[in-house]
Parts: sequence; C-alpha cells; structure tokens
Amino acid sequence: MHVTGRQRKKHPPKHRDVLGGIRSCLKSGRYLDTRHARKRREERVISLPEVLHVLRGGFHEKRKDKYEELYKAWSYSIRGKTVDNRRLRIVVSFENETGMLIITAIDLDADD
Repeated sequence: MHVTGRQRKKHPPKHRDVLGGIRSCLKSGRYLDTRHARKRREERVISLPEVLHVLRGGFHEKRKDKYEELYKAWSYSIRGKTVDNRRLRIVVSFENETGMLIITAIDLDADD
C-alpha cells in the first residue's frame, strides 16, 4: 500500500453513550471538577450546581467533540440551560480512574 503525504494518526474510539456516561458518573459521584473548570466558573460566575443541572438535562453537541492529543482523550460538549434560562456549554472528558472530568464551563450569553 502506498501512502502519500502524512499518515493520519488513529485516535481511540469516542465514548458510545456520552449522555448516559455523564449521568451514570453524576449518579455514582464519579466525577472531578478540575482546577481549570473551577477557575473558569469563578471568572464567569457559574456555580457547580448550575453545571450539574446542565449536565443532567443538556444535549450533546457532537460537532464540538475534540480529540486532545496532549491528554490522549476525547472531550465532549454538553449544552443546556440553567434553571434561570442561562445558556451554558460544559466540556467534559472521561477517565478510567475518576470517571468523568469537568474540563470547563462557558456562558453562551456572556459578552466575552
């Protein structure tokens, strides 16, 4: 077989049931609010209960899935609304030992 140009690196498969995985991790308490996520939440005045609410009831933005080469892991974006209708995007990843990592929280209504 002749390969021209750069060969594409093969990434591990994506999580098959992102929302189910998230809800399972939340139910069992197998999640970690990372330092980066805490910092971004503080900057954007987003509470952890708001993040958890969006993760429980939001939808998976598949087009935002991204493979992070540095961490050798996929990240997934969940979009939803808080109880006061604030639109948020929460980025998560899955890890064997921890379960789920909350990577960051973005306020989609903010004027950044």
